[in-house]
Amino acid sequence: MRKLLTSLGVAALVSLASFGSANAAGEAVELKSMNWKHGGLFGTYDRASAQRGLQVYREVCAGCHGLGLVAFRTLKDLGFSEDEVKALAAEYEFVDGPDDAGDMFDRPGKPSDKFPAPFANEQAARASNGGAYPPDLSLMSKARPNGDNYLYSLLTGYEEAPSDVTLPVGMSYNAYFPGHKIAMPPPLMEDGVEYSDGTPATVDQMAKDVTVFLTWAAEPKMEQRKNMGLKVILFLLILAAVFYAVKRKVWSDVH
Repeated sequence: MRKLLTSLGVAALVSLASFGSANAAGEAVELKSMNWKHGGLFGTYDRASAQRGLQVYREVCAGCHGLGLVAFRTLKDLGFSEDEVKALAAEYEFVDGPDDAGDMFDRPGKPSDKFPAPFANEQAARASNGGAYPPDLSLMSKARPNGDNYLYSLLTGYEEAPSDVTLPVGMSYNAYFPGHKIAMPPPLMEDGVEYSDGTPATVDQMAKDVTVFLTWAAEPKMEQRKNMGLKVILFLLILAAVFYAVKRKVWSDVH
């Protein structure tokens, strides 16, 4: 079952990279609008959801899509302990070296390593995916306008094609893809993963969770940025009040 899900995930998010160009060439599609916890001026990441999203990424998406800009150690920001990060990194194998004899060698991953690419090179990736090149997902949420709603809409937008629509062989119908004909099968299935926290793994839940995770992966310092912005705004307000008081004092005797 997991191999089947991985295969679907391999083909699935490949088409994410083509969405922007298709949107420019085809009709505009209004995306679903979700009330994300990380949205707005005071928004913060839902860490439980992001942790589940990491599980979805690893079990469904990672067969073809890398996270080449995300280091394992940054997962501590999502609430993972140092031991958990070390254990997760060690599940991956990296080529390192050369050693004293000049040879390369395999070693377990370390927290300082980044998520490895699933293929050795672009040619191998294309050969395994019918000529398509699966994009790295590190910045996918930032690479598309309204990125979180874009990801969620696309992942949950699969429907039966209307009777007046003929789908070419190998295409699926997606209500949120421009033209509605998309060359990837639905990547998520009910109970496609078994969440460690017992959350029911519905398609909607998995789509939300992996969207939160990929949004965090694209901007892991968002919360710090918002906090700094609020401090700057507060400082400017106080400074404006001080300047106004000084102005009133200086010009108080002028009639």
